[in-house]
Amino acid sequence: MALPYMDKHRGFPGRLPGTDFQFVLRRANKDGATPLSQRIRYPDRRPADKRADAGFIQALWEAFGEEPFVRGNLDAGRLSWLFGREVIPAEDPFDPASYEAMLRIDVKVARQSFPDIPGLNE
Repeated sequence: MALPYMDKHRGFPGRLPGTDFQFVLRRANKDGATPLSQRIRYPDRRPADKRADAGFIQALWEAFGEEPFVRGNLDAGRLSWLFGREVIPAEDPFDPASYEAMLRIDVKVARQSFPDIPGLNE
């Protein structure tokens, strides 16, 4: 059985440097893309988790800026921590379980959530 098609974001960091927080997938899931869902970010999350969120939004900003981008091989778990707030659908209808789904950064929300990200708040 062939794996579903999945765009790969060449040059995008594979993980947060010095950690095991994954940013991209190596290959498509044979059962299809894991659906994106909005995860609740409680204020008492571990500092390492907060750094991973900030590192991921910074990588997204540096790679795509305000332009829409395809989900492709971006990690669904990491995206779900930002989905519905800083990262929103860029198409209607939106399929949360598609590798070909288009997303974009909601710059206003991202600036409020991550005021220390270089380039985002300039």
